[in-house]
Amino acid sequence: MNFQYTQLQEFIQQVFLSIGCSEEDALLASQVLISADLRGVDSHGIARLSGYVRLYDNGRLNPKPIIKIIHETPSTAVIDGDKGLGLVVAPKAMEIAMEKADKVGSGWISVQNSNHFGIAGYHAMKALHKDMIGWAMTNAAPLVTPTFSKEKLLGTNPIAVAVPAAENPPFVADFATTAVAYGKMEILQRKGAPAPLGWVQDKDGNPTDDANAVKNGGALLPLGGDREHGSHKGYGLGAIVDIFSGVLSGANFGPWVPPFATAGFMSAGEQVGKGTGHFLGAMRIDGFRPADEFKADMDKWINRFKAAPAVEGKNVIIPGDPERELEAERKANGINLLEPVVNDLNALATRFGIKF
Repeated sequence: MNFQYTQLQEFIQQVFLSIGCSEEDALLASQVLISADLRGVDSHGIARLSGYVRLYDNGRLNPKPIIKIIHETPSTAVIDGDKGLGLVVAPKAMEIAMEKADKVGSGWISVQNSNHFGIAGYHAMKALHKDMIGWAMTNAAPLVTPTFSKEKLLGTNPIAVAVPAAENPPFVADFATTAVAYGKMEILQRKGAPAPLGWVQDKDGNPTDDANAVKNGGALLPLGGDREHGSHKGYGLGAIVDIFSGVLSGANFGPWVPPFATAGFMSAGEQVGKGTGHFLGAMRIDGFRPADEFKADMDKWINRFKAAPAVEGKNVIIPGDPERELEAERKANGINLLEPVVNDLNALATRFGIKF
């Protein structure tokens, strides 16, 4: 079923208002969530809305958080998100990172006591309009096995880096450190489709194409899939995100990160810190060289990569281009939602008395 993005964003906003969020926070959260659908990251968009409501229902989400700095230096800070929506906590933390970068060249914020923050790229891209390079990462619930392990110890732990150019659109790399984000598995589950080999393993550590493998005791695999294809590198990247987001901030880390309302898991279980952790950064380009010179060189970099000979029927991709092109297409032609997602949204509409 096809919907205009403005319709969906308004509905998201009304749901967040219904659970007690302020007008400002509900608007911000709706912008972050719909940005995922617009950019083609359907696993992290409106399909996740009912999950945030379940967090609220289970007492794990504070709709009116008091977000505060609990430790800081001129260029760094730790923020306590007060169990708020990560969709709200992370953008506000990024604003603080940019304020610090304005003053001293760069700003680095580690966040504790938060929740799922949507797509990492949204937060990194906030720095672009200030001629800054933006960084965003977050840890997540343990659905991922380290290389050679049968135990789930890490999350999908995404990394995003946004870099401005002059004439070209910005370079925006936004990726999970796993072979695939769990939300992609949820999409396959809704479709009743198998998973490509290399995405998951079963409870005994064997490769499988079962899209429900994680629910049945299996695990997602690190980027690379197996050791022969470089899974140790994906494992290393995921571990770095976990340490920066969780260990550095005082949030939970590793197997103790509380689950989002997904994969059939809801209980937060044992804790070693506070909530979910994020790490955000902003770097002033003119802290290194004149911004205009840098952006002109980024144009040269992008143009040269685009000019590379490509295999037949393909183009060389600059990170961020597919998402930007899809955003333009979906703003013009609407967003298609799967029937199970529409059913979830209709249930929310009935519960809160909101028109959908």
